[in-house]
Amino acid sequence: MVNVAIVGCNGKMGGFVAQAVKESAVCEALFGVDAFGESRYDFPVYKSFDEAAAAPDVIIDFSNPAALDGLLGYALAHKTPCVICTTGYSQEQVAQIKAAAEQIAVFYSGNMSLGINLLIALAKQATKVLGNSFDIEIVEKHHNLKVDAPSGTALMIADAVNDTLETEAQYVYDRHSYRKKRSKNEIGIHSVRGGTIVGEHEVIFAGHDEVVTITHQAQSKEVFAVGAVNAAAFLAAQPAGMYDMGKLINA
Repeated sequence: MVNVAIVGCNGKMGGFVAQAVKESAVCEALFGVDAFGESRYDFPVYKSFDEAAAAPDVIIDFSNPAALDGLLGYALAHKTPCVICTTGYSQEQVAQIKAAAEQIAVFYSGNMSLGINLLIALAKQATKVLGNSFDIEIVEKHHNLKVDAPSGTALMIADAVNDTLETEAQYVYDRHSYRKKRSKNEIGIHSVRGGTIVGEHEVIFAGHDEVVTITHQAQSKEVFAVGAVNAAAFLAAQPAGMYDMGKLINA
């Protein structure tokens, strides 16, 4: 049994993760870490890792970028693998995560859905075939409470497409200030926020007289929680390094 600590357990995604762990046959919640420090679960919840009496096998993080220092500090001190699902990190924080992966196993992904990772694989294949002659645009839609934009998943898709192109593309996030036609080396990334949209991502390949679209819709946040728990079970036995859903799928 893999003992798991859930960071951000009192948040919406943390609640889904706690439920997914409870229903898992291979993982068990050891404790949670949340700034509110109150438990509505059958495991203890601490305000910080300093209060934890026992060390988990893996940490699952669905919290806030502000929690990264405490998370990595504890993980490095205890050599604990981490499944990091939080988005909205700065470039400096991403560098911190990559540096930590030199000492511990880190599963870092902006989206834990199997379907979205299939979309990425399909988008890369489409880029190989169409990328030189088609314009590429990415549209992401989320609920009105989501803070960061564009989504971490949209950036994952853009990076995967960009890595497949023959020449590096420029990311364009907003065209209202541009008074010129679209250049060929652009990847447009657009954000929509409204209602209770869980998550929708669309990759558009627009060519001469034809358009190819690849779309993924998440109907519930549970898919991300289940993916995170599967990642924790996988990561517990891995050596130091960076891992993502692609490595889990191919394991």
